[in-house]
Amino acid sequence: MRIADLAGKRVAIWGFGREGRLAIASLRQRLPGLAMTLFCAADENDAAHAFDAALTVAGHEPDAAELSAFDIVVKSPGVSAYKPALLAALEAGAQVTSGTALWFGEHPKARVIAITGTKGKSTTTALLAHLARSLGVRTALAGNIGMPLLELLDAQAELWCIELSSFQTGEAGPVDLGVITSLYEEHLDWHGSRERYVSDKLKLADVSRRLLVNGWQSALLERTAQHPQRELFGTPSGWHVQDGAIYRGSERIVAVSALSVPGQHNALNACAALASLEAMGYDARAAVPALSTFRPLPHRLQPLGSHDGFDWINDSISTTPLATLAALDSLKGRDVTVLVGGHDRGLDWSAFVDGVLVSPPHAIVCSGANGPRIAEALLAAKVQARVELRSTLDEAVTLARDITPLSGCILLSPGAPSFDQFHDYADRGRHFADLAGFDGHAITGIEGLGVQ
Repeated sequence: MRIADLAGKRVAIWGFGREGRLAIASLRQRLPGLAMTLFCAADENDAAHAFDAALTVAGHEPDAAELSAFDIVVKSPGVSAYKPALLAALEAGAQVTSGTALWFGEHPKARVIAITGTKGKSTTTALLAHLARSLGVRTALAGNIGMPLLELLDAQAELWCIELSSFQTGEAGPVDLGVITSLYEEHLDWHGSRERYVSDKLKLADVSRRLLVNGWQSALLERTAQHPQRELFGTPSGWHVQDGAIYRGSERIVAVSALSVPGQHNALNACAALASLEAMGYDARAAVPALSTFRPLPHRLQPLGSHDGFDWINDSISTTPLATLAALDSLKGRDVTVLVGGHDRGLDWSAFVDGVLVSPPHAIVCSGANGPRIAEALLAAKVQARVELRSTLDEAVTLARDITPLSGCILLSPGAPSFDQFHDYADRGRHFADLAGFDGHAITGIEGLGVQ
């Protein structure tokens, strides 16, 4: 669907966050006289009228009857595609679109690499853009990573590196190359079930001319086996990690220690980025030196520095137990106190318990809504690490200072969302940095967003 297709239609915008405001502004730019109704929170009414005086503003969530009266519904990513009102509107003949879908409609000839995955998608996307730019390629870095596509509605680039969340994979395409970094259980509140989450993630495969997937995950391999142009990373025949180095087939390319981001999982992300460049016809080997100059993304195993005799690492983006295990794996050999817990989505922590049974950190401090459940599971398993329970992140950090050996590491890697105590993971990460003695507002920002 192109923006011009909305001319003369009855159009509803659902959501007044960043994506919703961009949708309103973009439609107003291209179709100045278009009548639009905005559905938003009651406390956003005044701001919405100030943003666009021509809007009809409804300060509530629409019901099925209200939404079914529109021809087109432009929804924000946070609005689940499975909301009953949206399903009813579709049944009544309405079309549902989004800022992501509208951008793709406006750029049918763009050379796009779209990246998704439960974990690794942001680092892989940013690293890919960084490597492409090191080769002199005019590259756009956008999408779920922090710059909605509609912000670049009129921009031009030789290559588009676009991160897609599981909320957006069904709205994209076609793309030249789709990349799936990993696939675990997450966002069940939006998708409704694990199977639906997996199916929504894999919608990227359906719109990808070529597909690159993580060869380590058997379930992902099985679900994408029918794609006619599927390639793998992480396996011995392609870009993979082996014996502390990145290899291309049997050729040793670079030591993992030369990368600017720590951990085996980040080395695998680098393999995904290099394989993506190669799949698009670029010289991936020539881009390898730029791996050492990539700046780690905020809140993703982000080293904050040393303070009060401890090394502090902010991995607030960790919202699954497996992500926390990956963070701990990157710090093997260190005295690590890991802070876990947050909003309880009912995820299974048994794999985390199994992992720390084999390789226990110095201490595990549980907090937040699901903290008691995690601590109970760890204690029942008799994990050989000190296990403590506190109510809040503030209390967890205070305890971590007391129980971590000097020169040890205090790691925030919650394995859970932040909604029980914070606005989002970035808010949580900034607060952790403040508690550690750093300037939380100085750690934010992703380098290279937009076109360069």
